[in-house]
Amino acid sequence: MREGWVILAFVVILGAIVLPVPALLLDLLLALSITFSMTVLVLTTFIKEPLELSAFPSILLLGTLLRLSLNIAAARRILLYGHEGTSAAGHIIEGFGTFVVGGDVVVGLIVFLIFIVINFVVITRGAERVSEVAARFTLDAMPGKQMSIDADLNAGLITEEEAKKRRAQLEQEASFFGAMDGASKFIRGDAIAALIILFLSLVGGLLVGLVFKGMGFSDAIRTYSLLTVGEGLASQIPALMLSTSAGIVVTKSSSREEIGRVLFKEFSKEPRVFLFSSALLVFMGLIPGFPKLPFFFMAGLLGGLYYALSRALKEEELKKLEELLKEQKKTPTEKREEEVITQPETIALEIGYGLIPYVDESQGGDVPERIKTIRRQLASEYGVVIPLVHIRDNLRLRPHQYRILIRGIEVDSYEIVPGHWLAIDLGNAREPLQGIETKDPSFKLKAYWIREDQKEKAQKLGYMVVDISTVMITHISETIKKNLHEILGRAEVLELVENLSKKYPKAVQGLVPDVVPVSVLHRVLQNLLREGIPINDLLTILETLADYIDQTRDSDLLTEYVRQRLAKRITRLYSTNGTLYAMILSPKVETKLTALVQEGKEEEFLDLLINGLYPKLSQEVTKFTQYQAMPLLITSSSIRRHIRKVLENYMPNLIVLSYNELDRQLNLKVIGVIDEN
Repeated sequence: MREGWVILAFVVILGAIVLPVPALLLDLLLALSITFSMTVLVLTTFIKEPLELSAFPSILLLGTLLRLSLNIAAARRILLYGHEGTSAAGHIIEGFGTFVVGGDVVVGLIVFLIFIVINFVVITRGAERVSEVAARFTLDAMPGKQMSIDADLNAGLITEEEAKKRRAQLEQEASFFGAMDGASKFIRGDAIAALIILFLSLVGGLLVGLVFKGMGFSDAIRTYSLLTVGEGLASQIPALMLSTSAGIVVTKSSSREEIGRVLFKEFSKEPRVFLFSSALLVFMGLIPGFPKLPFFFMAGLLGGLYYALSRALKEEELKKLEELLKEQKKTPTEKREEEVITQPETIALEIGYGLIPYVDESQGGDVPERIKTIRRQLASEYGVVIPLVHIRDNLRLRPHQYRILIRGIEVDSYEIVPGHWLAIDLGNAREPLQGIETKDPSFKLKAYWIREDQKEKAQKLGYMVVDISTVMITHISETIKKNLHEILGRAEVLELVENLSKKYPKAVQGLVPDVVPVSVLHRVLQNLLREGIPINDLLTILETLADYIDQTRDSDLLTEYVRQRLAKRITRLYSTNGTLYAMILSPKVETKLTALVQEGKEEEFLDLLINGLYPKLSQEVTKFTQYQAMPLLITSSSIRRHIRKVLENYMPNLIVLSYNELDRQLNLKVIGVIDEN
C-alpha cells in the first residue's frame, strides 16, 4: 500500500489527461492539488535540514504533473461545456472566477498575471539560483569534507560506522542539491505552461462559443474569461505554495532548526530593534497625509513585543545570576575539603581566557561534549577507562593558548589564532596558502591559519581544513593516546580486573593478586600501551602472565610473552589491506646484536645501533609513504625490546615487532634490509 500510492497517483494524472473528467471529480482533484501543495508547504516549515525531506525533488515533479494534468482536464471541460454556464468546469473554478476576483474579468486577469510574476520572476528564479549555487558548492567541497571525515576517524573522534554514515550523508547531500537544481526547472516550466494554457483556453473558448455554440459576444467574453481566469488561479495558487516550499528547503542549508523557531530566536536576540521600529512607525504616522491608525497600531504592537521580550531576557539573566551566586556561596567546610585535595588530576586542560567560548556550553562551546565522545572511543579502542578531563582557565597563559597536563605535568601546548581555520597539508597540497604558517599540533604537519573565506580554495588545493574546536579535540585525543601508559594507574588496573571478574568470574578468580601480582600486571599493561597495543583482551593477557609467572617476574620479559600471544591482534593493527610492510635486519647484524645483548656489552650495542644502523633506518623509513603504511622493523624476540628502547628517542613513530609476533596467515612484504654502513 505504501509503495502503491505513487503508481495510483500517476494513473490519476494520466487519466485526467486522456479521459473526460466530470465537474464533480474535477472539483475533488483540484481540492487534492491544493491540499497536497499546502501540506508540503507546512511540512517544509517543520524540517530542520534539507535532507530530512530528501524526496522533495520527486514531490515537485509529482505536484507539477498533477497541476498540468488538471489544467488539461479543466481546459477540455471549458471548451466542451463552457456555453452551459460558469459552473461547467466545476464549482472551484467558478468560485475562483467569481468570488475571489469579484466576477471582474480584468481584475481576474491582472491578479493571475501578478501570481505568475511572483511565482516565476521572484520565488522560482531565486530558488533556482540558490539550488545551482548549493549544488556547485556541495560538489566542490566534497573532497575536503571526505578528508575531514577520514581525519576524524584516524583521530578516534568517530567510529567506522559513524564515518560510513557521514560519507553516505555527504553523497546524499550532493545528490539532493543536484536533483533540486534540476527540479527547480519544473516550476519554471509550469509557470510558462500556465500562461500558454490561459491564452489557448481564452481564445479557444471564444472561438467555440461564438462560432459553434451561437453565443453572443458579451456572454462569450464574460463566461469564458471567468472560467479561464478561475482555472488559472486554481492552478497557480498550489504552484505558488510549492515554489515557496522549494525556496524554504534550499535556503535551510545553513540552519539546523525548524524555521519558526529559528526566526523567533533571531528576532528576539535584540529587543531594542522592535523599540526603534516602533518609534519609526510613530514618526511615519505623524507625517501629513499618512493614515494614523495602521501605523500607530503596528507601533503599539512592536512596543508591546519590546516590553515582553525585554522582561523575559531580564528574568533569564536574573536566573543565571542566582545560579552563579549559589555556586560562589560555598560553605567553609566545602572549601576546606577542596583545599585538602592536593592530588593533581589525571588529565587536565588549561586554557587562556580567550578560549572560554569554546569550552563554555552556555556560549555554544562544543569542546566538553566532544571530549566525552573521544573518552568513550578511546576506552573502546584501547580497553582503558579514560578519566575525566578537567578543564580550567589559567590567567598565566596567553589569551588563546592552551596546554594539556597528565598528572599535573605539562605534556604539550599550542596557541590558536581566533576567527581562523587551520588548513593542514597532508602531503598532497598543490601550492602554499596566504596565511599564518604554523604546525599542526597533533601530527606536527605543515599548516596555515586561514580566514573563513579562504576555506573553499584551501580544500580545492588539497588541504584538510578544520575549525578551532576540531584542532583542540584532535590534539587532546592524540596526546591521550601517547600517554595512556601514564594515565593507567593501579586503581584503574584494579577496576579493569574487577569488571573482567564480573563477566568471567571463574576464569579470573584467584589470578589477581594471588598468582599475578597487581604491580606486575600494571607494568605489563603500561608496556603494552606505551607501544600503542590495546589491552582490550585482558583475559588473554592475564592467562599468559599466569602461564609464565613461575618462570620470571621480569615485567619486560613477561610483556614479550604477552605480545607473542596477541600476535594476530598486533599484526592486524599495523597491516595495510591485508599486507604487513616491514624492514628486517640482515642475518649478520641480527647475530651481532644478539651476541652483544647476551654478553652485556651495552655501549657497543648502542654504538652499532645509533651510529651503524640509524642512518640506514632513516633512509628506508621514507619508502613506507608510497604504501601508506606505518614504518615497521622486524627483529628476533630476544633483542626486540632492547632495540625499541634505544630507538624510541630517535624514531618515536617506528614500530618494532619480533618474528614471534607475526600472524602466519598475514602477507608479509619486506621493503628494506638493514645492514651496517
